[in-house]
Amino acid sequence: MDSVANRSTPAAANQAEKPFFSVRDVHAYYGESYIVQGVSLDIRKGEILALLGRNGAGKTSTLRTIARTDDPQLKRGEIWLDGQAVHGMKSFQAARAGIQLVPEDRRIIQGLTVEENIILAKVAPGDGWSLDQIYQSFPRLAERRKQEGVTLSGGEQQMLAIARALARNLKLLLLDEPYEGLAPVIVHEIERILHSIKPLGITTIIVEQNAVAALKLADRAVILDTGEVAFSGTAKEVLDNAELRHEYLAI
Repeated sequence: MDSVANRSTPAAANQAEKPFFSVRDVHAYYGESYIVQGVSLDIRKGEILALLGRNGAGKTSTLRTIARTDDPQLKRGEIWLDGQAVHGMKSFQAARAGIQLVPEDRRIIQGLTVEENIILAKVAPGDGWSLDQIYQSFPRLAERRKQEGVTLSGGEQQMLAIARALARNLKLLLLDEPYEGLAPVIVHEIERILHSIKPLGITTIIVEQNAVAALKLADRAVILDTGEVAFSGTAKEVLDNAELRHEYLAI
C-alpha cells in the first residue's frame, strides 16, 4: 500500500465502544472476478459513512455484499450488525435483520401508486415507520400518494425508495448513487432527510460519485481502490487532504 494509505488509521482503533456495524476482511467474487478484496470497516450507531472511490473500485459490490444479494458471492469474511452475524444470511434474512439497500435504479414497482409501493414494503416482518410518519417527513410523497410511482420525477422516486426502506425494519441504510441526475434542491432535501434519521440511531452507508457532497454529509469516509481499503478516517480528513482526493477520487 502507498504512503497515503499507510497513514490512515482504522476507525476501530479510535473507538472504545464496540461498533454497531462491522465488516471484517470480506472477499467477494462475481464468478471468477475477484471484486472485493479484504474490505474491513466499522461504523457506530447513527453515523453516516461515505464509501468512495473511482469507477470500478468495488463500492457497489461492497454494498451488495453487505446486503447479502446473490451477486457478488461472499467467499470469506464476516459481517456483523448490532451483534448479529449477517455473513451467513440470505438477502431476505439480512433485510429482516434491518439492512435495507436502496439501489441505483430505485426499483419502483410499476403499476402501483406511491402509497401502494410503501404499503407493500410494510408487509415485511418488523417495525417500520407508519404512513403518517413517512408523509410527515416526505411531504412531496404525501401530495402524490395516489400517483403511479414510476411516473414521479427522479428525485421523487429516490425519496420513495428511501421511504420504502423506512417503512421496514431499518437499522442500516445502504444508498447507491442517491444523487445521480438530481437537481441541487432535491439533493438538499434528501440530505435533510438523512440528517433527520441520524438521531433515531439509523446508520447509513452512502456510495456517491459526487464525493464532495457525500463527504459534507458524512461523519466518516472509507476510500476503496481496486477492491481494497486505501483510506479509512473522518470525512473532514478527506476534505482537508488535497493529495488524497486527487490520488483516489480525481477531485
